[in-house]
Amino acid sequence: MADPSPIPLEQRRPLSPHLEIYKWSPTMAASIAHRATGVALYFGTLLLVYYLVAAADDVHSFNFASAIFGSFLGQLVLFGYTFVLLLHVMGGLRHAIWDAGKGFDPEARDKLAIGSFAAAAILTVLLWIVSFILR
Repeated sequence: MADPSPIPLEQRRPLSPHLEIYKWSPTMAASIAHRATGVALYFGTLLLVYYLVAAADDVHSFNFASAIFGSFLGQLVLFGYTFVLLLHVMGGLRHAIWDAGKGFDPEARDKLAIGSFAAAAILTVLLWIVSFILR
């Protein structure tokens, strides 16, 4: 069968494999989550800056910001921000372990990825429990 392409084979650019070729793994999900949490932290940090500016402004601004962050939706956003922050930290620790030359075999990679999600979830819940106890 003749090749229908007018471009010689030597000059064609290689095609990247499509996502359907790859089997999803915990490491792949953790890598994507690490990048997504990095982006999400930018937006969450803007909320933190808003709160700090309101605290530095006047009593009315601080009370308004406190009411927003103290509402159910505000608490939910702060809980999510805490999880995102801790998940990003756990991803950084996973990368630090790899930088040390450890955990490259497939089983260890998957355990590190699953462990980073589990550790972030557990630490988030523990941090919020402690914060409610200390209120």
